[in-house]
Amino acid sequence: MCGNRHLIKILLISSLLTGASAAIANDAAHPSASQVGVGAQYDTTHVYVAPEDVDKFATSFLATFGGQSTKQVVATVTPTPSSTTSQLLQTPVGTVSLFGFKTPIPYPFGAERTGNLVTDLDEAIKVAKEAGAAVLVATFPVPIGRDVVIQWPGGVNMQLYWHTTKPSYAAFETVPDNRVYVSAERADAFTHSFLRFSHGRVVSDDVKAAGVEIGRPKDTYRRIRIESVFGKMTVFATDGHLPYPYGHELTGYEVTNLKDTLTKATGAGVKVLVEPFTSDRRESAIVQFPGGYVAEIHAATK
Repeated sequence: MCGNRHLIKILLISSLLTGASAAIANDAAHPSASQVGVGAQYDTTHVYVAPEDVDKFATSFLATFGGQSTKQVVATVTPTPSSTTSQLLQTPVGTVSLFGFKTPIPYPFGAERTGNLVTDLDEAIKVAKEAGAAVLVATFPVPIGRDVVIQWPGGVNMQLYWHTTKPSYAAFETVPDNRVYVSAERADAFTHSFLRFSHGRVVSDDVKAAGVEIGRPKDTYRRIRIESVFGKMTVFATDGHLPYPYGHELTGYEVTNLKDTLTKATGAGVKVLVEPFTSDRRESAIVQFPGGYVAEIHAATK
């Protein structure tokens, strides 16, 4: 009798997981009518550091990945009064929007993970809301266009932006991962919404991914990989029991040779927080740049 109950429990769990995957696939097959994305090279990770750390971070980041910085300006990039330095660090493996606020940072800025260029901001807001996102900060003007901050189911904040003058950036050599941590209970809701908005597709949905990827080598967790015009995204669906620094890293940067990149990084003042490990056909490490920015770096393995 006990054996039958155990079998029934397993079948129920399997059915639920299969149903969730089918629902996600259905959303991928029925995206929103409008494609508002532009390209991964126009999507940036937002990095906030203290003003005195701006130059140290920029130097270290570019020494690690190559690339160049735009001219640093001082501007107001929020709808309420504030002042920050602002610049783009453009590398072959990902772009950073770097801010060094000289004033207190207005809420909820600093919690948005990324800035994503869209073709039409009003249309993008409409599509995002239809897909289940909420507007956290209503549309506001900035010196070079208009911005809005939205929140996806699961509490994931994202800034959408539109430029008065259309930018033109070279494509990345490798597209970085937007690393999103959500509760296991909200993973499907987040994924459904983002797929509808982005016209993306699920590359993989592993319900027994290796726990070493979140610092728990004896456990498993659910990992969803997504690709869209906005780039790559890895969704970590967990119970929230995450050892430091997991969950603090916003982006994963793909490089050709991890060892060589870490040598460059440590020579530029970067701390290795998680030593290299191998999982899911990639070798990964987690590092911290001057100023506190935490990132994952990985290279494909054969």
